[in-house]
Amino acid sequence: MLRSPISRGLLLAGICLLAITPFFCWGSPSGHDFEFHMFSWMEVFGQWKHGIAYPRWAALAHWGYGEARFLFYPPASWVLGATLGAALPWKMVPGAYCWIVLTLAGAAMYRLAREWLPAPDALFAAVFYALNPYHLLIVYWRSAYAELLAAALLPLLLLCLLRLNQTASGPPNSADLEETCGSGVRPTLWLSLTLAAGWLTNAPAAVMIHYSAAGLTLVFAGIGAVRERSWGPHIWRPLVRTALAMLMGAGLASFYLLPAIYEQGWINLSEVLSPGVRPQENFLLTTIADPDHNRFNLLVSTVALAEIGVLAFAIWFSRHWRKRRVATAALGCPVAPSATGVAAYHSPWMPLSAWGAVSALLMLPVSNLLWQHLPKFRFVQLPFRWLLCMNAALAMLLTLAAKRWTPRLLASAVLLATVILAGYRIQPPWWDTASDIREMSAAVADGTGYEGTDEYVPAGADAYELNKNLPRVSDDAGAPVASKMLEWAQAEKRFTVQAAAPRNLTVRLFNYPAWGVIVNGKSTATQTTEVTGLMVIPVAVGDNDVRIHLRRTTDRFVGNIVSLLSFSLLIVAWIVTKPKTKPGHNP
Repeated sequence: MLRSPISRGLLLAGICLLAITPFFCWGSPSGHDFEFHMFSWMEVFGQWKHGIAYPRWAALAHWGYGEARFLFYPPASWVLGATLGAALPWKMVPGAYCWIVLTLAGAAMYRLAREWLPAPDALFAAVFYALNPYHLLIVYWRSAYAELLAAALLPLLLLCLLRLNQTASGPPNSADLEETCGSGVRPTLWLSLTLAAGWLTNAPAAVMIHYSAAGLTLVFAGIGAVRERSWGPHIWRPLVRTALAMLMGAGLASFYLLPAIYEQGWINLSEVLSPGVRPQENFLLTTIADPDHNRFNLLVSTVALAEIGVLAFAIWFSRHWRKRRVATAALGCPVAPSATGVAAYHSPWMPLSAWGAVSALLMLPVSNLLWQHLPKFRFVQLPFRWLLCMNAALAMLLTLAAKRWTPRLLASAVLLATVILAGYRIQPPWWDTASDIREMSAAVADGTGYEGTDEYVPAGADAYELNKNLPRVSDDAGAPVASKMLEWAQAEKRFTVQAAAPRNLTVRLFNYPAWGVIVNGKSTATQTTEVTGLMVIPVAVGDNDVRIHLRRTTDRFVGNIVSLLSFSLLIVAWIVTKPKTKPGHNP
């Protein structure tokens, strides 16, 4: 009945669809980030209709004052959400998004699990991972859609590292393996694509993915060193190739990454670590002087502790699981039976156990020193986000530990009951109906705008002091100035003003450094209002033709070039390292 991959894929998709059936009854769960993502999707779709393929400036944020949201927030989630919005009514988009992403996560886990497990067991791992408690917490309480999308990358990360270590760490007698896999270059390229996808999906998840890649590579190297009792080239070579994959991944994502890094000094980035979202305030069972925060922290802590308990069970009872020599022809890298170095990496227990255990530890206060001192680690913000990685390990380990379906289903039922009971006893989900989403869509369509995000406001500006009724062009006192609007688009504004004397014009627009201003054909330096950070343009006596446009800054140009060069290098390397087949071999 489920012998074909298509039938198993349909079953996985059907089960994921069942998981979002409450959407059909009560509307869309309105979690912490719901409005942020919905408004982003709607605005991106609106900018697409005006010919802006890659938006940078969210023109309707902060009720029309704008913010550089799309320059700093990775594009994958808002591209997918806007694409769905182009094809479906907006009230259906959140449910469709969650269904697609959960199915993708399950499919990625299925591909990983098939390295060691038969199809029925791999399907259980896929379903468990797709619908694990933390994913349900994201869907129904957090609405962290970009983070959810990043979940599909974690099984692929381990799969790529396994491939890389099988080829790069193979001993001298593994020539057949290296010949088939292109001397380990292709696994490195696959890993670089996965890491690049992390940067383009969710920044906190990308940090976790890169630390996970480094840690898992060290685990693989340690296993090889213990087995071979040496640190020869076949042991440290994977470390070098993982580092190269990280560089290549960053290069591929440079069109987004370089501008985000260079221009971070132009915004209030410190708000990312404002009180309430700092790591030390979000360890499991931590309380602060905020009842809403404490209620949600108790919810996520209850779910996390239940999962950690199941993880401990899974690690203990899977410790005697023995590796199986299975062909991995799907990626063109069959395990050579005589390659002792390769066989050392074919047991998943140690890397999975280490990954899961460290992820659990990082959610506890004892890890605070790591959060304070590891580079960029604090930008993960919320320690419980490590559940994203822990569940990738848990899905595999639980499947390995429980050989029979009864304990598997029992563990799954206990975790599901924990989510449901804790959710409705501690913090029920919030819901937005179809009419709520229609109001959001109308606010974007008529230009009213929406509440923005503190960290994307230009540096020094206070969005809470803005006047929602300020005219598009006003004087120093906020009174309207007679002007003729020629264009007021997302990335370009143009108007004419007749001045009886030299004066300053205040524009209803945050004065972000990327804006360029031309008055009567000449580039003009602008000023900035105190507190609110609005653009102030000096004009001379007489007629003034004012044009404001979002410039292509040097950092964006360089980022595009680096991404293009990196992609070209990847294509060349991919072609040059095409797997070879022996004469007379019929694949």
